[in-house]
Amino acid sequence: MITLTEKATEQVKQSISGQQESYEGIRLSVHAGGCSGFEYKMQLERTERDGDQVIKNSGFNLYIDEQSLLYLNGTEIDFVESSTGAGYTFRNPNSKGSCGCGESFNV
Repeated sequence: MITLTEKATEQVKQSISGQQESYEGIRLSVHAGGCSGFEYKMQLERTERDGDQVIKNSGFNLYIDEQSLLYLNGTEIDFVESSTGAGYTFRNPNSKGSCGCGESFNV
């Protein structure tokens, strides 16, 4: 299961409602890259794709492909604002380490 904090949920809703086009939710995925081996990707999504796991979350859907779900299962996503900026953070129990910026991880 993947969860979003209340703050992350509200930020996603804001992002979706601020678009001129219609989106059903966000796609969460993991790709090879980054300084630690894998990196997280989030993007607005219109509809599910074949093989997606779809998680309903407070008025929008999370779309996750099977391969990414192996790396993301159990992850909590938050939205953090600080004096140096704002962005999503991932608390991933599958991660054995991450880079200093927190945008990539290894397993």
